Formats: sequence, structure tokens, C-alpha cells
Amino acid sequence: MQIIVVTAAIIQNEGKILLAQRRKDSHQGLKWEFPGGKLEFGESPEECLVREIREELDINIKVKGIFQVVSHIYGERQVILLCYLCQLDQGQIKPKECQDFCWVEKQDLLKYDLAPADIPVAKQLAIS
Repeated sequence: MQIIVVTAAIIQNEGKILLAQRRKDSHQGLKWEFPGGKLEFGESPEECLVREIREELDINIKVKGIFQVVSHIYGERQVILLCYLCQLDQGQIKPKECQDFCWVEKQDLLKYDLAPADIPVAKQLAIS
């Protein structure tokens, strides 16, 4: 079994949270998620988030702190999802490596077709 460490950004701006839609041809295609990506060798989770968000959405974020850690099994691989509270710092979102994006009220997060690993995070956000 393969274990993958992934970071996710819970980006908050004006009371809403950013969701990104995965590309149709990717794993969990067209599912919605908190944007982020795989941790690369030698980088911290915070550095990973800043890099991934810049690559995927062309924006800069400020990482505030860890919110939740989720372990989820997708077939033969286990994903450890490190979810961080973040704030939009600067830039206009351009969906460079995702299908689409939207800003969502936290109580509406579970109305979206979320990737399974993101569901516990959305549930926790909805009650926080």
C-alpha cells in the first residue's frame, strides 16, 4: 500500500471558503475539494500549500495553522490530508490546474459533491 501526504488549504475570504473542482480526467474527476496537493520531498506542509495554490489557482495565500488531519483510503493508497486554515493574500483566481472554483458559505459546503477525504473537513467547518 502506498501512503501519500497531501496538503489542503481552507482559504477564507469575506466569510466564504474556496472550493476547487478537480479536472474531469483526474483521480476523483469533477469532485469538489479544498485545493492543495502532494507534499514534495524536503518541503514543509506550509511551503507545499503556498506552492500548490500558486500553481493551481495563481494566487498567494497566508497559512494560519492546522485545522484537521484526515486519513482516507482510496483503493490501494492511503492519503493523509493535512488541512490548514488560510487567508487569501493577493491575486485574482485563475483555474490553471482545476476545472472550476467557487466561494461557498461554510454551512453550504456539504451541498457539493466533495472528494471523500474532504467530507470530514467540511462537516467540521460547518459546525465551527
